[in-house]
Formats: sequence, C-alpha cells, structure tokens
Amino acid sequence: MENLIQFNPNMISLALPILLLVFITLWLRNFARRNPFPPGPKGLPLIGNLLSMKTLTHRSLAELAEVYGGLCHLKMGQLHMVAVSTPEMARQVLQTQDNLFANRPATVAIRYLTYDRSDMAFAHYGPFWRQMRKICVTKVFSRKRAESWASVREEIGSFLKNVDARIGSSHVNLGEMVLGLTRDITYRAAFGSKSEEGQEEFLRIMQVFSKLFGEFNVVDFMPWLGWINYQVGDLNKRLDRARRSLDVFIDKIIDDHLEKKRNRKNSDGFEDDMVDELMEFYDENGGKSDLGSAMRITRDNIKALIMDVMFGGTETVASSIEWAMAELMKSWEDLTKLQQELADVVGLDRNVHESDLDKLTYLKCVVKETLRLHPPIPLLLHETATDTVVDGFKIPARARVMINSWAIGRDKNAWDDPNTFKPSRFLEGGAPDFQGSNFEFIPFGSGRRSCPGMQLGLYALELTVANLCHCFNWTLPDGMKASELDMNDVFGLTAPRAVQLVAIPSRRLTRLI
Repeated sequence: MENLIQFNPNMISLALPILLLVFITLWLRNFARRNPFPPGPKGLPLIGNLLSMKTLTHRSLAELAEVYGGLCHLKMGQLHMVAVSTPEMARQVLQTQDNLFANRPATVAIRYLTYDRSDMAFAHYGPFWRQMRKICVTKVFSRKRAESWASVREEIGSFLKNVDARIGSSHVNLGEMVLGLTRDITYRAAFGSKSEEGQEEFLRIMQVFSKLFGEFNVVDFMPWLGWINYQVGDLNKRLDRARRSLDVFIDKIIDDHLEKKRNRKNSDGFEDDMVDELMEFYDENGGKSDLGSAMRITRDNIKALIMDVMFGGTETVASSIEWAMAELMKSWEDLTKLQQELADVVGLDRNVHESDLDKLTYLKCVVKETLRLHPPIPLLLHETATDTVVDGFKIPARARVMINSWAIGRDKNAWDDPNTFKPSRFLEGGAPDFQGSNFEFIPFGSGRRSCPGMQLGLYALELTVANLCHCFNWTLPDGMKASELDMNDVFGLTAPRAVQLVAIPSRRLTRLI
C-alpha cells in the first residue's frame, strides 16, 4: 500500500505542462467571452465577408457604422478587418494605443512593388521606419525646402497662363488640367527636369503601379489558395514587369545624379531636386553617407520613396483642388466671399503670392471645409502589432484597421449640418484644426503615421485655389445650375470626383503676373 502512494517527482514534471495548458485554454475562453470581436455583419463559413470586399467603400462603411457603431468587424477569409468611423474610436486607436496601431498593412503586390517595404508609407513601425521618416521630414518635405521650390510657383504660373489661353473656348476641363499641374510639379520637384523628356514614360509606370496596387488578389485574404489560384501566375509576371520598368527608369536617373554629384565641385550651376536630397544618404560603395551619419539608404529605398512622393503628391492634391473649386461653384455665396477677401488683401493688379496666404483667413476656411467633406485619402489604413482591446472589443494581431476619415468628418454628433459645405464654421472660436489632436477632423491622419507631406500639400492646394479664384471668374457650362452639379465620388486610394469638373473661365484681373 505504501508503494502505491509513494511520491514520484516525475509525475509532477508530467502534470505541470498539462495543468498549464488547461489553465491557458480556460483563460483564453474566458478572455474571448469577456472581449468579443466588435459587432459586424455575419459572414459565410470559411470566406467570411469576402464576397462584399469590392463594395467596401468609405460610404458603405459609414452605412455599416449606422447599424453596428463606430467599431465594426468584418472577416475577409483569414484576415480580420475593423472599420473605425467615429471620433471617439479614432482617438482610442490613434492616440491611446497609437504604438499598437502604427504598422501599415500591405498586399502581396504592394510588398513586391515597394521592394519589400523599402519605403516610408508601407514600412512597419520601428527603427527603419523612423529613419525613413526622419529623412523625409528633414529633407524631402521640410517647410524650408518648400519655400525654396521655385518650381511650384513657376508651374502654377504656367498653369494659370494655360487657363487664360483657353478663355473664349466653350469650356475648360478643370479636373484634367489640375491633375496635369500636380503631375508637373511633383515630377519636376523629384527629378529636376524642366522638360517633358521621360515624363510620359514615368506617368505610364505610375498608372501600371496604381492599377496593381488596387487589384484584388484572393491570396491576400486566403494565402493557402495560392497554389490553385490561376490569377497568381499572371499577376506575378505583371508585377515583375512593372518593377523592372521602374528599375530601368530610376537607375538611369540615379546614375545621372551620381555623375552630377561628381562634377558638382567644378560648377555652381546645379539646382538640387528630391533625388539630390536623397543621394546625401546614399553611397554607391556602401560606406557612410555624405552627412557622416549612421543613416544610409539603398537604391531600392530611393526608388520606393520616390514612388511614395509621386503617389502622395499627385492625385491627392489634384483631387482636393478640384473638390474645392466644385464646392465653391456650387456655393456662389462662398465663392463671392473668397473673391472679395482676395481683392481686399491682394488687389486686382497681380496674382496671389505665397506671402499672401497667411493673410487670407476665409481661404483657409474654404480649404479646411473641403478637406472635412473630401479628405485626400478617405480610408487611412493601419495594422495591429499585437492583440489588443478597444472599447471592450478584441482586435487581433495583424488585423487591418480602416480609419474612415470621410465618415468621421461627417459625424452628426461632432458637426452641425455635417453634409453641407459651410466654410464659416471654421471662423468660430474653438473650431477644430487638422494638426491631429482634434479627432473629428483628421484628413491627414494623426499620431505616428500622420502625413509627413501635409505642409507641402497644403502649400500647393492653397496657392492654386487662391489663384484660380482670384485670376478668373467661373461659370458652369450649358446653362447648368449650381444645384445640378454632380458631387459624387469614385472610391480608390483617393476619392476623386466621379465626373471631372468642367467650367468656363473669364479673366478677373487686368493682367496675370
């Protein structure tokens, strides 16, 4: 009998792991009961809500928020997605737990086309991302650099002359012309080229990249289907062709800048562009950068960062300019107020200069109201680094989190008459600003992943809108009434107008200077 109950240490060593496993299982079950996923539409077995993926726009997510609240959960195959649609939930994600939501999601296509996240936009939060952001903030997007970019002012001047030359024609496609303007500004700022040499080729590459970035790939949601997905083989070939075309184009530009760098000592006639700024951190032999710092970047980093700037500085700014002009043409009272302010501050004998911008209070209100109703990027994408809890709901690691800045800017609990264009609301004391601390107004995001190019984007937006309103009077074509103006948008990376803005200009100034 004594042998049966004799103490055996090996039994304890075997029992402890089993007891620990039972404890963890019970704890996880209890955690799941206490912290469920946020509410959301029920999906199908295995694929979840995947069939509705292509219909998940900023508008449809705002409609889901009306039913399920400011935190809505969807399951896309194996991927968890969470839509954040109210200021209160945005504050919890972007401020309270900013460090846990600072990663960026990336599809198979995005990872490949950004050289495995060698850029700043899609790099995960960490030392590499901090280095990339520091380079962009101190060099590429610095306000000091913006003031020295004569190219911005010169391109806007050429753009105004092009508009002026079309006075007397039936109409002007303002949307198309504005997109051309922002492409010219960004291309010239990036590569320093005043000619159109190579520009068409680069724009073609951008269009291919843009299409591949947004293309649906089931492997992003159900990786285990990759081996039977017929789409993957063709997609991989197109991804490879696209990246090789970018390699050929930008490698030549980098080589030209290296040659310019070697000859710089013998000449003072060089004007720095964005590639020059990035080359300060690049050494073709793999040594330290020219600045003697530990920061070094590769050719892949330069290529990926240039694509960040081209995508971030072209369609987003053009869309905002076009929306501002459309809203003003729909609200003639506000256009009249703005033109009166421009006449009072600037006069009717010259264009608007950069030095005038800070004196144009109502212009600032018009821009803010445009960004509230039409944020440059309607869905700001984040990814969770670890499992976490928001407002009592479980958000798993690697969940894709969509901050619906479009819905937040129209939240009826945060804004009076939220769907109406009313720039005067920003004249009131205590009106929200877009610096990132007022979570009812986050067109540029907030926290660690807020837009580093905000100041440059605003600079181009304000100067262009001010000059379009100051230099010209505008009427709608074919006797169209303001109430008939189509104000629908098209969802994508940005949310541009569904129908490009067409209007008839007439000269307002005695001359363009």
